[in-house]
Amino acid sequence: MQKIVPFLWFDDQVEEAMNHYISMFPDSKVVNVMRYGDVGPGPKGTVMSATFQLAGQEFMALNGGPEFKFTEAISLFVNCETQEEVDELWRKLSEGGEGGPCGWLKDKYGVSWQIIPTVLGEMLQDLDAEKANRVVQAMLQMSKIDLAALKRAYEGQ
Repeated sequence: MQKIVPFLWFDDQVEEAMNHYISMFPDSKVVNVMRYGDVGPGPKGTVMSATFQLAGQEFMALNGGPEFKFTEAISLFVNCETQEEVDELWRKLSEGGEGGPCGWLKDKYGVSWQIIPTVLGEMLQDLDAEKANRVVQAMLQMSKIDLAALKRAYEGQ
């Protein structure tokens, strides 16, 4: 059992969001779904809460109503190995949502994600401050991260 589990509060879209997310990541599955019964407060048969895994990471989610909204103060950071992975996840997660700066996006449910190539962290930590600074400057111009453009900046091209 995972000791710390992110808990996501949705208005009433848990089942839809969970299935949407599971379709994008390998090693993902529904673990458990609890549905409302006769006593509510939600309509009988609808999802009250769910536990699911995305790429092996466990999450819990609640259909808690409209009182709370997601903000960028918490985001889900996704390490991507290739530009193709960045492109695919960006397309799927931003559909119906909105892109943000530097690899951030907000999905159609309001959840914030960072879709980041793993090599970006390596470039930013380079001991050559000029290389790292060029990468930062390039990244600041991007919404979806362009790995080839980052590499050009890193190499001073």
